[in-house]
Amino acid sequence: MTLRHFITTQDLSRAELDELLSEAARFKRSKLGDDLRGQAIALLFFNSSMRTRTSFELGAWQLGGKAIVLAPGKDAWGIEFESAKVMDGEPEEHVAEVARVLSRYVDLIGVRAFPKFVDWSVDREDRVIKAFAKHATVPVINMETITHPCQELAHAMALRERFGPDLRGRKYVLTWTYHPKPLNTAVANSALLIATRLGMDVTLLCPTPEYLLDPQYMDAAAANVAESGGSLEVSHDIESSYRGAHVVYAKSWGALPYFGNWAPELPIRERYRHFIVDEAKMALTDGGLFSHCLPLRRNVKATDGVMDAPYCFAIDEAENRLHVQKAVMTAMLRWSGM
Repeated sequence: MTLRHFITTQDLSRAELDELLSEAARFKRSKLGDDLRGQAIALLFFNSSMRTRTSFELGAWQLGGKAIVLAPGKDAWGIEFESAKVMDGEPEEHVAEVARVLSRYVDLIGVRAFPKFVDWSVDREDRVIKAFAKHATVPVINMETITHPCQELAHAMALRERFGPDLRGRKYVLTWTYHPKPLNTAVANSALLIATRLGMDVTLLCPTPEYLLDPQYMDAAAANVAESGGSLEVSHDIESSYRGAHVVYAKSWGALPYFGNWAPELPIRERYRHFIVDEAKMALTDGGLFSHCLPLRRNVKATDGVMDAPYCFAIDEAENRLHVQKAVMTAMLRWSGM
């Protein structure tokens, strides 16, 4: 048995990525099955969720499996992740025990754990899910940490549904948008990774260089371009970025130089409220489509007119979360020989 985890799509070969998307399409055509009959997944939510929890819990049930939902520190014991720690604080047990005990109960473990927003040099290491992967003896699935690979798959599936399996030559704009609070970079990281992996011509549009994503993702995207074709450009100009675009994908994220010290960033982000996706910007595209991972604050990130337009496929992308979650769960068991 070779234990496989789903931490990032960068760990998948292109053939495995295509296999997951094909499986998701099969599950979309046929909702019910017995692929997970007699098997169970523990879903650990360190942060709130709507789409992720619903799609995993329902997906397991539709395939004959069982999902156990846990919120450590709330309805389950708090967990310690540091090694050689004298545990005299709030956490009651260590991840080394949690992961191994759950592995005796269930066949899969899903983890959703956002950054702590204190020190990016720590958060960028993705310690929580990597600790589960280290100690678990069953496959571990990333339900969003500093990347969101399940969202990537749902997004890629929706793109293929509209453009076909070959996305090369399509201009893809990943645009920062205003939000009153600094948010996780996970979806932006993932969108950059999957769009470059699929050979698209990607433009990362953000207000200033301070809003560039972490070098580990910028470098990975550049490597994806070298392998898959397409291109990668960074722009701070709204008009030239939107012009001729086939896809606009919006997300807000905090500027990493201010990570954990957000007060100085606030006046910067306030100056760029005009990055909102509106009808005038979408009119610059080449009949472009629009999407967002959701949740989305209307008339802050995108206008009502954009969200309600026929070219918005955010709801279709959200639906695809159910189908790709099924594909990920079954594939991880299959690829691990379990």
